[in-house]
Amino acid sequence: MHQTLQLTLAPEIALDDENFRQHIIKKLRLRATDTPIIRKTRQSIDARSRQVKVNVQAEVYVNETPPSLIGFQLDYPDVSKKPQAIIIGCGPAGMFAALRLIELGIKPIIFERGKDVRARRRDLAAINKEHIVNPESNYCFGEGGAGTYSDGKLYTRSNKRGDIRRVLEIFVGHGASEQILIDTHPHIGTNKLPVVVSEMRESILKAGGEIHFDTKVTDLIIDQNTLKGVITDDNKEHLGIGVILATGHSARDIYELLDAKKILIESKSFAMGVRIEHPQNTIDKIQYHCEKDRGPYLPAASYSLVTQTRYKGIQRGVFSFCMCPGGFIVPAATASGEVVVNGMSPSRRDSPYANSGIVVSIEEHDLSPYKEFGALAGLQYQKEIEQAACRFAGATQTAPAQLALDFVKGKVSSQLRETSYQPGLQSVDLREILPAEIAFPLSEALSDFGQKMRGYLSGDAQLIGVESRTSSPVRIPRETETCEHPELKGLFPCGEGAGYAGGIMSAAMDGERCAAQLAKLYANKKIQ
Repeated sequence: MHQTLQLTLAPEIALDDENFRQHIIKKLRLRATDTPIIRKTRQSIDARSRQVKVNVQAEVYVNETPPSLIGFQLDYPDVSKKPQAIIIGCGPAGMFAALRLIELGIKPIIFERGKDVRARRRDLAAINKEHIVNPESNYCFGEGGAGTYSDGKLYTRSNKRGDIRRVLEIFVGHGASEQILIDTHPHIGTNKLPVVVSEMRESILKAGGEIHFDTKVTDLIIDQNTLKGVITDDNKEHLGIGVILATGHSARDIYELLDAKKILIESKSFAMGVRIEHPQNTIDKIQYHCEKDRGPYLPAASYSLVTQTRYKGIQRGVFSFCMCPGGFIVPAATASGEVVVNGMSPSRRDSPYANSGIVVSIEEHDLSPYKEFGALAGLQYQKEIEQAACRFAGATQTAPAQLALDFVKGKVSSQLRETSYQPGLQSVDLREILPAEIAFPLSEALSDFGQKMRGYLSGDAQLIGVESRTSSPVRIPRETETCEHPELKGLFPCGEGAGYAGGIMSAAMDGERCAAQLAKLYANKKIQ
């Protein structure tokens, strides 16, 4: 017997494995001699009313063997002697591009300026404890990219960009929990992602691909408007049938290289602001309508906020970004002399803090003072704010901070709250760092968010700056169908760094798409 059930249950039933099993057995009136296999296929928490419920879809197999939950099998061919393609960057876009190339019979060669996930940890410790930023290995650069040491959120609205289920199954095949196939908003967790990334590396290497860590691409080999390969920092040339550029949004030297070589790049919209940090218990009380704590069954609560503000008669969007329940704020600078913050969460989301980016959309006219920088105007705008944050907080990785209520009232905080940010905080008037076109909309938005979530704008909340790397301020254009640069043949701009993704899932799907298009173009050329 096989049945599919749609259930709405209390958390203590839905989120406790044994209680859930007993509930199903009782509901279906199964006999003691029956051997049911019960598995959830979808799960989401509904906290809209005061009584929190969990919506569950489950399949029950009685006295029969269920099919595998995973349809995709990891069975990669040997491509060690196949034509080779070059991938710049070993983040989710680069790694998924490599795996897809292998499936299509092409050998990937990945160049990653940073270190592997294990060696990378030493550089992260140096940022947190000694305030030393390694410009080649940090929270942004290294194996797995910025996503490795983040919350590992796998939620995306980009349903048309690729096969979401396939990407999730590839993660599971490399060690992620099957729970990511079930949850509406799945995440892996910063403590588990490094293991998954390491397994993906092994799949690439076992299939005959190559990954070169601590190897920075410094130049391009171009012949008659066609990209033939790259030159690395050891002055070696590497040729390939195509180059997938998957560097992530913080590889500023790559944008500068393209600009210097007169390769078409474009300015694009982006957003900047701060991280806001609360005690997780504060967010739980607001979202779960509880008086004390959320109890033993419910996960750390999250939120999503958006509003429209006006500054000098112009409408601006302000929104929460990369909300990390039960998480930490981390230093995400990629060079000395700048302070950048980001958020991450472990798989259990058991930190006593919640944090989220609260960012303001940057409009084209905001960049008018930077016209001389052309397509790199947004990059310069970012740099100057990050450098100001560093100066005002003491020229280390100590971050400028201000209580949210004090920021709205326009006064410097006499005392800050405890924080998850390891390098420490310095009380600063954030309006001295943030341009007016960010500060004023941010203040209005915080007041609005305080109305939408009673208790959000409270004495517990503090702002930590600056959240500046939400997305790339530069887009590297490409043809819609082929994913190839419109002027430089053989270049396939990919992922967040090229302006075509906004997180792990969308970057992974874009990597797969670019790989498929590169392989298709190569196959067509062979036929011709």
